[in-house]
Amino acid sequence: MIKKAYIVFILFVITVQGISFGQERLVTKANEKYEEYSFRPAIDIYKKVLDKGFVSADLLKKLGNSYYYNANYQEAAETYARLVTEFSDAIAPEDYFKYAQTLKTLGDYDASNEIMAKFTMLTTGDGRASAFKKERDYLAEIKANSGRYDIKPFEYNSVYSEFAPTYYKEGLIFSSDRDTGNFARYRHTWNSKDFLDLYKVNSDSISQNKVVKFGEQVNTRLHESTSVVTSDGETLYFTRNNIVEGKYVKDEKGIIRLKIFRAKMIDGLWSEIEELPFNNNSYSVANPALSPDENTLYFVSDMPGTFGLSDIFMVTINDDGTFSNPENLGPNINTEARETFPFVTRDEILYFSSDGHPGLGGLDVFATKIKRKDFQGRVLNVGEPINSNRDDFTFIFDDSTKTGYMASNREAGLGEDDIYSFGEKEPLVFECIQKISGTVRDKISNNVLVGATVKVIDEANEEILSAITNSDGNYTLVLDCNQGNFVRALMEGYVPFEEYIGVSDGKPKIIDFYLERDVITAGFGDDLAKLLQLSTIYFDFNKYNIRKDSELEVEKVIAAMEKYPSLKIQVNSHTDSRGPAAYNLWLSQKRAEATINYMILRGISSNRLASKGFGETKPFNECSDGVKCSQEKHDLNRRSEFIILE
Repeated sequence: MIKKAYIVFILFVITVQGISFGQERLVTKANEKYEEYSFRPAIDIYKKVLDKGFVSADLLKKLGNSYYYNANYQEAAETYARLVTEFSDAIAPEDYFKYAQTLKTLGDYDASNEIMAKFTMLTTGDGRASAFKKERDYLAEIKANSGRYDIKPFEYNSVYSEFAPTYYKEGLIFSSDRDTGNFARYRHTWNSKDFLDLYKVNSDSISQNKVVKFGEQVNTRLHESTSVVTSDGETLYFTRNNIVEGKYVKDEKGIIRLKIFRAKMIDGLWSEIEELPFNNNSYSVANPALSPDENTLYFVSDMPGTFGLSDIFMVTINDDGTFSNPENLGPNINTEARETFPFVTRDEILYFSSDGHPGLGGLDVFATKIKRKDFQGRVLNVGEPINSNRDDFTFIFDDSTKTGYMASNREAGLGEDDIYSFGEKEPLVFECIQKISGTVRDKISNNVLVGATVKVIDEANEEILSAITNSDGNYTLVLDCNQGNFVRALMEGYVPFEEYIGVSDGKPKIIDFYLERDVITAGFGDDLAKLLQLSTIYFDFNKYNIRKDSELEVEKVIAAMEKYPSLKIQVNSHTDSRGPAAYNLWLSQKRAEATINYMILRGISSNRLASKGFGETKPFNECSDGVKCSQEKHDLNRRSEFIILE
């Protein structure tokens, strides 16, 4: 019995090992497909392995990602949920981000925010985390931007995929996998769909009210998708799989990358088709768009220097048709996720799709002003109904007619991806208005400076606007908070001072300026207190100690002497006319000495100070002996002055 049991055990172990080995081989095959971006076959194999009871964190991640990249968000969410539940210790920040995106796409924004909160806890320096923390009310902002478009399905959609519309003559070019004429062996393994070709509609007499292929010179048996044509109709830029002499080219990972090609219209045919020099066999370059003057080409790539999965870049098109080196548009536009499908209007507004900026789910359409190649302006979600909780992309817009087209894989569509036409009812507001106000004062005396100039100077050192302080020393300015500015205060006789205000959220800001005199323009015998616009130093009746309300003014004199080390002064003190003249002379001298002693105790050298009492001999007003005056008028004569000696 023991021997038989042992044999059974051995057979069981061998069987389990065989099953395990078989699952490992399937997983290895699935991983190979995954690394080749063949997500549809990878999904089939991963599901087969799961059905047989084999599971791991890596398998769930890759299965979830395969669903995610195929826009199967319900399946992706369920897979990520299982990953979080069963393998919480193996989750990377990017897994949380994709899970949050799928939940958002399914309309579960509260759960999405909870997962995004976990994502932000695990990341440092990630722009998506910063945007989430800063824009926790992003749904309110999107709502404020919503309702500005009337949208309806494109009448030439089919049960297949249509997307990437671009203006061409009086009609459109777009990309579709309808009627490619290819056998199943030419289906793309990313999603098991036929390869894409370019089509046109209403662009000439042949294609009036019907869809026809764009041209056999351009279309191949692999992908042709996003495109743009110059305004004269003579030059075409388009995206195509890496293909040389009719044969596709794979990179070292077995992936057929995307490249941008340029074609010329010659004798009615698209000819001289060439790939652009910044293409590369090791990464993709795709989705061309032109600037209004057609001197700049924008595109998308995952080339080295990319912040995320794909970034938007630009190159200058030189007069001889050559190109500058690619430049990344920077982290204000590009995130650690996907930025793609750029389009630039005549008004120099860049529209693009992203799942890295806060949105409704999947890819959303965003917009930003880029005049003078400034890519630091506010990036705004264009809102519903352009955006939905699915993928919304390839947005194009005509400024003159206020109409455009875009594509989406939203529910209730006719095909996998559908094109939609739209009209703009109300323009998107890019201006960020920020109110800046404050007071300009003398730094030493704290007195307001009336008539001071406050200027706003942009980062190109150009003055934008200015204001003059009123009788209370106050000013008010209104800035564009989409850009950084310097706010500078100036006053004759003072050193200018400025403060930089970066791109902000538009909340009002108070900036008070305290200006220092450049020099004290005074001579022997001038009263420093008057030059500094100090309040008069007064004394109580029959007393010579410094009053509390006068200490602040004396401190201002001390500050001036600290700033100007060569300054020497004499404190002249006075009394009112009441009391004997000899006593008043003594009292005034004591007041002058009390003042300089106060200053000496606070660090001013005694050799820079002198004191002199004048008694009642130099009244400020008419209140001399024999003149009846009020208490208030007598108070004005009990004072000290700060006379400049040197």
